[in-house]
Amino acid sequence: MNTTMKTTTNVRVLSASTLMHTGVVNPKGESLGQIEEFMLDLDAGRVAYAVLSFGGFMGLGDKLFAIPWEMMQFDTDRERIILDITRERLENAPGFDKNNWPSTANDDWLNKIYSYYGVEPYHTPAR
Repeated sequence: MNTTMKTTTNVRVLSASTLMHTGVVNPKGESLGQIEEFMLDLDAGRVAYAVLSFGGFMGLGDKLFAIPWEMMQFDTDRERIILDITRERLENAPGFDKNNWPSTANDDWLNKIYSYYGVEPYHTPAR
């Protein structure tokens, strides 16, 4: 996947807070929600995944999805994130609700997420 910035200003580093609540669209321009959080892998020193909220209305009934960092493309000119996935595929993705976050102490859950999106996990099985 191409994760380079799609911009004429060549931005290479942004704060996480700059990307919080950024809108996410697919290549067709259909809204897929917004970024709610970034989850950091402290052992690997990198972003493990972004948390995308999708569905619901005005924050009510939203389902949350863990999106591998490698899936996201950044369009800083339009201040949005592009996720190459159909709405239907996202609707069927493993998700969670805001009151029931998954335990990520076990690599099995993270491997399941990466596998669903067809992305090779970045981490080694035994940490």
